[in-house]
Amino acid sequence: MESKSDPNEIYAALRKKIIRLELPPESVLNLSDLAKEFDVSRTPIKEALISLQSEEWIMWQGSRFIVTPLSLERIREITEIRMVLEIKANVWAMERITPPEWEELDRIRTEISGFSENSSNQSIIDFDFFIHHTIFKIAKNIQLAKILERLLSHYLRFWLSIPRQIDHSVFFKEAIELIEAIRMKDEPLIRECTTNHIRNSVAQIMGTR
Repeated sequence: MESKSDPNEIYAALRKKIIRLELPPESVLNLSDLAKEFDVSRTPIKEALISLQSEEWIMWQGSRFIVTPLSLERIREITEIRMVLEIKANVWAMERITPPEWEELDRIRTEISGFSENSSNQSIIDFDFFIHHTIFKIAKNIQLAKILERLLSHYLRFWLSIPRQIDHSVFFKEAIELIEAIRMKDEPLIRECTTNHIRNSVAQIMGTR
């Protein structure tokens, strides 16, 4: 691997591996092995691991770091927070959207139509994250967007752990409905669409939908 001496770059690379399950839940992170992999000393590795620990991607267990396990309690807590913050972000997007940003949402609707039964779960999940990112950006509150995107990143691990193929037509249906609710400036419908989307996401992860 190309040398990455910047702890932020190492953090980003490890975080991506954790999200994509290339570093599975509960796998051990060995400082010496990581230093060799990134061709750096142990110091930037330690700094990156401390950042990952602060965002709960990894945890200290005994005398070592491990990737944080997937747990139902974690997804329950994240869901409760999303129910409050994501609704507000989507309402702000409705109130603050500009004409050029309408064009962004129109492009998203067009790109959704390009998905098929052959689309990978990874591509579906990545595009869903992009949809959320775009709407949060339209809400024009950088700090709120950072919080929500970090929470959604934790959701990605749960989605990618699903052994079955995600039905793209069902998956993106709620996103299309939300975009339409924003277009109509229908706040009650935005709240309903957001709530339904979050609840249905959990149900799909749990296999109850």
